[in-house]
Amino acid sequence: MTEATPPPPLKQETTLLLLVRHGQTPTTGAVLPGRAPGLHLSDRGRAQAERVAERLAGLPLDAIYSSPLERARETAEPAAATSGLAVHLNTGLIECDFGEWTGAALAELSGLPQWQSVQHTPSSFRFPGGESFQQMQARMVGALEALRRAHAGGVVVCFSHADPVKAALAHALGTHLDLFQRIVVSPGSISVISYADGLPPAVLTVNSALEPLSGLRAP
Repeated sequence: MTEATPPPPLKQETTLLLLVRHGQTPTTGAVLPGRAPGLHLSDRGRAQAERVAERLAGLPLDAIYSSPLERARETAEPAAATSGLAVHLNTGLIECDFGEWTGAALAELSGLPQWQSVQHTPSSFRFPGGESFQQMQARMVGALEALRRAHAGGVVVCFSHADPVKAALAHALGTHLDLFQRIVVSPGSISVISYADGLPPAVLTVNSALEPLSGLRAP
């Protein structure tokens, strides 16, 4: 008798969520725009959006979701056009509500005593008349959890904003929210989280802006 060859182990089904920060706008790095309407991509931001679409080519996408704000939707449009998928708006991906600080210049805000809390103990900070960082993180993580369950085993692209993306990455990494400001997420960059049932999430890439992403899924 010959010993039977054991069957190969079953491959764990994974769900990939690609988190894209919107492209650059005329106020990026100078103003805290928050949820104020009417902010569109700059020429550089539109080029970054096209680059995102190019990098996604060859990756089998199941769905595209975007924050309702114009700058995120405009970043998603080239990827939607290339893939033939519709852009679904998802309020869970929206920017943090900065309340009374919406539209303020960062140079002015950085001089406030509260700014130290924003940078060093964000878990204890709530924007005046707006959202707390804890609320923002819970909202973003909840939205991603719903999307990964709705598209189990698939590849989903989510167009969002810097702070929600950083907070989601911190949660996936098991990093305390007070340290999430150490994560860099540049305009037009892509970060990837992999999910498998029964396992903690795995962060595959952070702030990626160069290489094609087709290799994330075997053909």
